[in-house]
Amino acid sequence: MCRNIKPLFNFEPPVTEDEVRAASLQFVRKISGFTKPSQANEAAFEAAIEEISAASSRLLDSLTTGAAPKNREEEAAKARARSDARFGDQARPLSGG
Repeated sequence: MCRNIKPLFNFEPPVTEDEVRAASLQFVRKISGFTKPSQANEAAFEAAIEEISAASSRLLDSLTTGAAPKNREEEAAKARARSDARFGDQARPLSGG
């Protein structure tokens, strides 16, 4: 799985349409190999993003769980800790200055 695509299910606050679209964009970029499609492929690229966004939203809306929703900040902190453990300071962007 593309590392830029984050889990979206069972979070508080719930996932937004923008987050679903961003994940869909990353997925289409990954499978197409294009960061930005040519003009000839732009319509197909955008259509794929919209279709995947719609399917992803339907999936997320239909899933159920008995688990308590995850906290976004706590999950982000855990991800940063895993990244630091794996890559050390190399994983952190430098502060502007």
